[in-house]
Amino acid sequence: MIIENHTEAYRDPELNQQLSDEITRISRQPIRLMEVCGTHTVSIFRHGIRDLLPDTITLVSGPGCPVCVTAQGEIDAFIEIARKENVIVTTFGDLIRVPGSVSSLEKERAEGRDIRVIYSVMDALSIARENPIKEVVFLGVGFETTVPTIAASVLTARKMKIPNFCLFSAHKTVPPALTALMEAGGTKIDGFILPGHVTVVIGLDAYRLFFEKYRVPCVAGGFEPADILQAIRMLVDQIESGPSALENAYPRAVTMRGNPKAQAIITQVFKPVDTVWRGIGSIPASGLKLREAFEDMDAGKRMKIKPSETEDPKGCACGEILTGTKIPPACRLYKNKCTPMHPVGPCMVSTEGTCAAYYRYHEDSLLRSR
Repeated sequence: MIIENHTEAYRDPELNQQLSDEITRISRQPIRLMEVCGTHTVSIFRHGIRDLLPDTITLVSGPGCPVCVTAQGEIDAFIEIARKENVIVTTFGDLIRVPGSVSSLEKERAEGRDIRVIYSVMDALSIARENPIKEVVFLGVGFETTVPTIAASVLTARKMKIPNFCLFSAHKTVPPALTALMEAGGTKIDGFILPGHVTVVIGLDAYRLFFEKYRVPCVAGGFEPADILQAIRMLVDQIESGPSALENAYPRAVTMRGNPKAQAIITQVFKPVDTVWRGIGSIPASGLKLREAFEDMDAGKRMKIKPSETEDPKGCACGEILTGTKIPPACRLYKNKCTPMHPVGPCMVSTEGTCAAYYRYHEDSLLRSR
């Protein structure tokens, strides 16, 4: 099936119905597929993908929302930084409302802390140049998709001699998280829809070792309805007919090698470290820390702040939701104490959060929890 290379073609109702019919035709046994990416989660809800699938297929959301998997101790560290004198905190918008143990960046800003929402990390460099007597901290949260631009900002700050710019890196990488999910065994996963944006950067081969170890079907997918349905069709075909494979349903953007230049700049600036994921715990070599050559720009070292081992909010099921062992309506706080206006956990805050997607796009009575 050939699809023209523009967005509207991937939303064509006739094409998507054809894909849906094909999935229904070949799907015979109950299977559970996990979409790893938060953008996939939102797109699945927005376009009603679940309604196009047979009852044999269950989609569960994974740890693909970067704000959601940021550990509670990291959120508390961000707030501690914001309370420092002569500090300007810069961050992307999703992070500002995430509740910490006793506060949030939004509350701290309301109390007079200088916390600014920016749209590009390069904006943080401009703010640093305009405020030379203050420390300007960028809170780095995200996966491999955004890390290259963060690495570029570090190199730019060094080249332009902007000494008051620094970074708190809470970045995480996707492939180690897949290993952690398989090792945990808390939820049955028959196949993975791999994140399109991340895989554009790291390439399909980045999952090779994971796939060879677990032989679980994996397909990289795009974000339009036809992209997602095509990825599901390929996964169902593998599961029903075999053999398991590592495949690409997003060839207009994803390659085997990925983006070597982006990978090179990440490697130049960052090194892998063990880090804590909300709901999963510490995952070896799944975080990114500034290399020794750039340690002077490490906000944690500069301000002597490091994440604590803070527990998640009491009663919050974000951890279980991020690992696919629970859906939002099964959390006793969902739509009760936890709403978009008064979130308890980050899954209700982020635009890519599973709880926020459920809240926005579905009524409980329409959910297929299966």
